Amino acid sequence: MLELKNISFHVDDEHGDKEIIKDLSLKIDDGKFVVITGPNGGGKSTLAKLICGIETPTGGSILLDNEDITGMSVTQRANAGISYAFQQPVRFKGIKVYDLLKIATGTNISIADACNYLSEVGLCAKDYINREVNASLSGGELKRIEIATIIARNTKLSVFDEPEAGIDLWSFQNLISVFEKMQENNSNRTILVISHQERILNIADEIIVLKDGAVDKIGSKDEILPTLLGTASARPSCSRINV
Repeated sequence: MLELKNISFHVDDEHGDKEIIKDLSLKIDDGKFVVITGPNGGGKSTLAKLICGIETPTGGSILLDNEDITGMSVTQRANAGISYAFQQPVRFKGIKVYDLLKIATGTNISIADACNYLSEVGLCAKDYINREVNASLSGGELKRIEIATIIARNTKLSVFDEPEAGIDLWSFQNLISVFEKMQENNSNRTILVISHQERILNIADEIIVLKDGAVDKIGSKDEILPTLLGTASARPSCSRINV
């Protein structure tokens, strides 16, 4: 279980001290598919970075399975079982896709195993296994390769910051299947997604609406999604919800 206790995060900008996350507390149970949504600038990506250790909270504590990880580095949190997929995937000049997948698993996997991970995200393995993770790859290709590394890691908590960003329609449609399969293969795996997309919200076990750095609403998709859509019922689509 992931638990955030009274988390706050301040930054200094040209206007002085700015509070981005405000005394936020929440619990995310194991094996859940949770989507965090809300208005732009509400603190969603910042919260994801605080969970993964990219940013450090200025107040409060973060617990993973009742262990305080607040002071842990990114590497320590990764070793503790947290994976993070960036909104804009990182490029690694000089590192091949096969090498990246081996690093993700922490073992010397076979090329066949690496190809299986690529196939799960809709990439033809023979075209990508020896490609460098550099500027020669499109944003959509990088996104799929990054998701393949998350699948390969198979950690207890996987955090995705707007995974639909920069991918084509075919990739987006299959992204839903990838998420569902990830949980089928590991029922204790928790997936936390930052997204505005109705199709992703529609497969959530729980939706958290973040507004002005605080939790505005939290509940099941049946409780929350109709309030975001302004309708009595919610139907799957690929549309973006502006809340």
